[in-house]
Amino acid sequence: MSGIKIKINEEREKKEDYKEMDKEQEKVEGIEEPSKKSRGKASKKKVKPVEEMTKQELLRKLKDTEKQSEKNYDLYMRTYAEMENIIKRGKKEREDLAKFANESLIKDILPAIDNLERAISHVQDDNNPSRLVEGLDLTLNGLMTTLKKAGLKEVEAEGRPFDPNFHEAISQQIDDKVAPGHVIIESQKGYLLNGRLIRPSRVVISQGNSNKKEDTV
Repeated sequence: MSGIKIKINEEREKKEDYKEMDKEQEKVEGIEEPSKKSRGKASKKKVKPVEEMTKQELLRKLKDTEKQSEKNYDLYMRTYAEMENIIKRGKKEREDLAKFANESLIKDILPAIDNLERAISHVQDDNNPSRLVEGLDLTLNGLMTTLKKAGLKEVEAEGRPFDPNFHEAISQQIDDKVAPGHVIIESQKGYLLNGRLIRPSRVVISQGNSNKKEDTV
């Protein structure tokens, strides 16, 4: 009999333990339930249908939508302008590449032009024109015509005011006929390629009249 009583007592203790556990579980669920309900309410508020909104709520929503629309439009315009600038820069770079792609080639040809000009000048100074001179002259003209089509142009120097942007001074001379600071002699021609200087003219500059006296006070 004593053994049976012990088992009955054990079963009762187990039931009591289960009851305590159930109570604890109910407390936990009671705490969690309100938070779930509050989240549900919050979510319902966020997705409130337009037809259920008040006039003030609709006006607020309209203002918020207008602000967002202005921000999106401003972002679109800035992005569009930036893309346009990129396209323009790319176009200009391609045009510059096409214009100046032959720059190194033309610079290498310039000494040949110099030699042809010197040869023609030397023969003409000897007062001995011949077919050789005519041939050299034709060769030079043909070469210059080809290079001009590619954008080559001579720098104007002789008789003009000295310009350090286009001229390179190699010396100065006294000259009674040419104003001071002007080019007397062009010893080597300068050239532009599509408006860009690729070689300055080498020049001699006038110092003015040697007999001119300074004014005294």
